[in-house]
Amino acid sequence: MGAKAKKALKKNMKKISASAAASSSQLAVPQNPKPSADFLPLGGGPARKAPVTKPVESKATVLYIGRLPHGFYETEIEAFFTQFGTVKRVRVARNKKTGKSKHFGFIQFEDPEVAEIAAGAMNDYLLLEHMLQVRVIPPEHVKPNLWKGFKCQYKPVDWVQIERKQHNKERTLEEHRKMLHKVVKRDQKRRKRIEAAGIQYQCPELVGNTQPLPKKIKFSED
Repeated sequence: MGAKAKKALKKNMKKISASAAASSSQLAVPQNPKPSADFLPLGGGPARKAPVTKPVESKATVLYIGRLPHGFYETEIEAFFTQFGTVKRVRVARNKKTGKSKHFGFIQFEDPEVAEIAAGAMNDYLLLEHMLQVRVIPPEHVKPNLWKGFKCQYKPVDWVQIERKQHNKERTLEEHRKMLHKVVKRDQKRRKRIEAAGIQYQCPELVGNTQPLPKKIKFSED
């Protein structure tokens, strides 16, 4: 092979290597890359991209607290939950007659994030042998009258004192006769129930004075 033939072969080899490099670069980087698809429609058609949804920020600040133990009331709840953040309002459900706790209540924080953290930390928390049930209440489920009168200090009714006054009050002769008539009528009903049940029992007779004591008589001035 002469010198001219060697030069021509080298030129051809350079051209082939340059064309191969250009073709590989075109395959590696396409001119119009298509975006990756998340799913294909069942009915056919081009691939689609899933819509990007932003996380919804929670605005709930009210918590429901269930299974409250005895002695854990408004003051104790506010002092305990203050470790999470600022507490706005606290309310414990109570009986209207006795004022005793119904063992559930509600608490409101200023910050929704604090409410979420408190609910997650205190749910199924063992407190005074009671497993607390704490969950966030959505704003649309909070009733308008939930916080009505939550600052009122409920004073339970002393029914023992009321019954004592009713029993020891001064009565007229007519009121005393009515009271005795009720006692006799109640005793007769009890005897009939015992007989209807087939129980052989001799009830003791009522013993007492049909006239009221002088210190319990209220005479009219007329």
